[in-house]
Amino acid sequence: MNQRVDMQERLAALEREMPDVTKALTQLHDEAAKEGALDTKTKELILVAIAVALKCEYCLWNHVPMAAKLGATRQEILEATGAAILMSGGPGAAYGSVVVLRILDELGI
Repeated sequence: MNQRVDMQERLAALEREMPDVTKALTQLHDEAAKEGALDTKTKELILVAIAVALKCEYCLWNHVPMAAKLGATRQEILEATGAAILMSGGPGAAYGSVVVLRILDELGI
């Protein structure tokens, strides 16, 4: 995939088609993402790492900027990417080096 996608727009379209599913997903997200033993920045960094491991560019376009908004630095985001590479090997390294770096550079983080 070579283009940025507005996930909020796409999720709104999905909500019109599948309101019960998206409502349940939103409730799950809100509960899992809220502040607890882990702060929200740490949770976003975990989500960045998982998105790299799962090779979800759409997810990264959501979670990299959110992590930065919550105070994560470029280095912290890259360290989360490194943790994903540790667990996913070469494919994670290839994906992280292309997608995460492109997002960070495009957003000026």
